[in-house]
Amino acid sequence: MAGTHLSIRIDLASGDRIGPGKIALLEAIRSTGSISAAARSIGMSYRRAWLLVEEINRALREPAVTAETGGAGGGGAMVTPVGERVVGLYRTIESQARAAAGGEFRAIGKLIRHDQKAG
Repeated sequence: MAGTHLSIRIDLASGDRIGPGKIALLEAIRSTGSISAAARSIGMSYRRAWLLVEEINRALREPAVTAETGGAGGGGAMVTPVGERVVGLYRTIESQARAAAGGEFRAIGKLIRHDQKAG
């Protein structure tokens, strides 16, 4: 069951989505202070990361990430309090769902073939 995990995607009324990739990106931006460094740290292209940041910011009433363009001192990015709140709420939803479905996860684990890789 070590390979079994829960992946949650929140579908917003606007059609936008918040899921594990965007949350991982926000956490990486928080850790690195940079969209490009965050993208590298999670194996994502800078372009993809920038597009995801734009999607997140567009979906929320206030931006989750603020960025300064590069220059002599270099640019940077910061996760805003709204972004921190989104990450916190998402992680809470994820942990509560995981806890609530613990028995079901174990039951699925017993049904899975362990002699081959999932594909």
